[in-house]
Amino acid sequence: MVKIVTDSVSDLPSGVVKDMEITVIPLNVHFGTESYKDGVELTPEEFYRKLKNSPTLPTTSAPSPGLFAEVFDQLAEKTNEILAVFLSRKFSATYDVALQGIKLMRRKCRVEVVDSTSGIMGQGLLVMEAAKRALAGASLAELMGAVSETIPKIHVRVTLDTFKYLARGGRIGKAQALLGSVLKINPILGIRDGEAFPFARVRSRAKATKWLYEFAASFDKVKALAVEYGTNVAEAKALAKYIASAFPKVPLYISNVGTVIGTHTGPSVLSVTVLEE
Repeated sequence: MVKIVTDSVSDLPSGVVKDMEITVIPLNVHFGTESYKDGVELTPEEFYRKLKNSPTLPTTSAPSPGLFAEVFDQLAEKTNEILAVFLSRKFSATYDVALQGIKLMRRKCRVEVVDSTSGIMGQGLLVMEAAKRALAGASLAELMGAVSETIPKIHVRVTLDTFKYLARGGRIGKAQALLGSVLKINPILGIRDGEAFPFARVRSRAKATKWLYEFAASFDKVKALAVEYGTNVAEAKALAKYIASAFPKVPLYISNVGTVIGTHTGPSVLSVTVLEE
């Protein structure tokens, strides 16, 4: 069976990772001289507490090539084919470092690396689609074709209440255009062609949440949904319940935005991801 690998920016719930036999490689977050593996040595809850109290913003980095090689070699003991789906190359060097890791492998195994052109649960839902097919016995070639077809069907929208973290983190992409706007707005960002892109701006958090619901509800045929949050789980659950009323038979996942993306969005992040049929 083809083994599926992704990185921690996919924000996959732990139950999903276990049930679908997905291997998650953690990225790194750094507070000054202290370094942590995302989701392994620092949970989202711990991270957001540190973020609130830290005098300087944390930074992030990709795993080492050696870690990729180690993970791939371990999986190569069980399979001769691996599909690795990572966050957008425009957000991180993870994809390119993974390619370096393949060259360091000691075992023979075919490893294909795919740029999800996304992150958070946009990447997560893509990985889940691949994992489902892998468990059903799909070949590596079939999985790569399915992933390629699925990428355009994934739509991520995010709202924040400040640009502070995004601007300082250098991951603002085309959303830079909103920086000169009125300060008291709640921007709606999305991921387009692998980078942050501005879609709308509204005047209050309530209107931003309503916008996210209306965005999700605007799709006719939906295969899966996800709602993510930084620190306000009650807000995320309320939005998820609202969306679920429009799609009662569609799987909907609630997930916590992890330390790497949280570094660039801050604690107020709220997002919706739609996977079209």
